[in-house]
Amino acid sequence: MVIPLNLGSDSYDITLERGALKKASEIFKIKGKVLVVTDSGVPAEYSCAVAEQFAQSFIYTFPEGEQSKNFDTYKSICEKLLALSFTRKDAVIAVGGGVTGDMAGFAAATYMRGIDFYNIPTTVLSQVDSSIGGKTAIDLGNVKNIIGAFHQPKGVIIDPEVLLTLPERHVKNGLAESIKMGMCFDKELFDLFKKADYMEHIDRIIELSLRIKKRVVEEDEKEAGLRKSLNFGHTIGHGIEGAVFGELLHGECVALGIPPMCGEKIRDEVINVLVNAGLPVEYIFAKSKVREIISHDKKSLGDKISVVKCDEIGSFYFDEMTAEDIVNLI
Repeated sequence: MVIPLNLGSDSYDITLERGALKKASEIFKIKGKVLVVTDSGVPAEYSCAVAEQFAQSFIYTFPEGEQSKNFDTYKSICEKLLALSFTRKDAVIAVGGGVTGDMAGFAAATYMRGIDFYNIPTTVLSQVDSSIGGKTAIDLGNVKNIIGAFHQPKGVIIDPEVLLTLPERHVKNGLAESIKMGMCFDKELFDLFKKADYMEHIDRIIELSLRIKKRVVEEDEKEAGLRKSLNFGHTIGHGIEGAVFGELLHGECVALGIPPMCGEKIRDEVINVLVNAGLPVEYIFAKSKVREIISHDKKSLGDKISVVKCDEIGSFYFDEMTAEDIVNLI
């Protein structure tokens, strides 16, 4: 299945197909050199399977984890590109999760003011969300994604078969983003998570999530309006993620950030869905630290922060709140 993302001159195809990773060279058609960027947590067989398909290919691996999403890793990737004499005719391919996509994408966005970037996400979270849309970023201190750029990929391959090697916790971690999208845009997607066998529908979950993200990005590529809706659960989630750095995964923090932004009418239903998906709905953390991080949110407007709320499954609305008021909802 090919899902086109229409952005004028920056348009590209999203190939959703089992076994597609082994056809990367047929799908991407890259003529120059290729640097495959991956991390130590991704099975090496995936990056090797991609690299061996291209005549001039190299692999760069950095340590897994959010702690690697920093200037040092970014610098090391750029140094590798320079040492290999990469030019604007060459390309970077990310093979990994959201951190890998961010690191590879940001390096590609800034090396020589921008070279081609392709993405092959290998986690649920990156397959349903972060691999498309062109957001690339690194962290600064305990503030997530504060340094970054919009740099659309030239193509994306989503191969659900690679999820077979993904630890169960990381599978559940990614589902938070799909639940978020279902809550804001698609009751059918949300209802899939009520099924005891929801993982048997993972291909459908990925497809519906991608179609939502596609529609949002096509309407609002640079997050001027509608795309902000995809931050549902993230304002509090990012605050918690920074406060408990390393203890929880991104999707787990988003899951914790969802119930406070729900109306009372649906809150119990949402909590039950999160629990059914194996995601946390309670955790101990320092609210003062969360407040400090939220105050640096990129969506701040003076002393107010733009947040997304959901009172009915399949819809959302924007609100403006102070950091203090947001923390008081937790």
